[in-house]
Amino acid sequence: MSTNQPLINAFSSALGIDTSAVTDELEYNTIPQWDSVAHMSLVAELESAFDIMLDTDDIIDMSSVAKAKEILQKYDVAFEDKE
Repeated sequence: MSTNQPLINAFSSALGIDTSAVTDELEYNTIPQWDSVAHMSLVAELESAFDIMLDTDDIIDMSSVAKAKEILQKYDVAFEDKE
């Protein structure tokens, strides 16, 4: 399983959306499901999926799927170019 799949699954589970809707272009507050409450659920899902603890600045900066990948790379999580 690629590292993309746990990321996709975390977004899908936390936001209650289909995995097909999880793309790099998906941004915070562009869909009703991704509000501030869901954002904290997403943080918990990502921390659990990748066994990390995100710092506050990273939680605040995580404004899209692409940005989440960028932030997670700081925690030594590598992503493939293709989903």
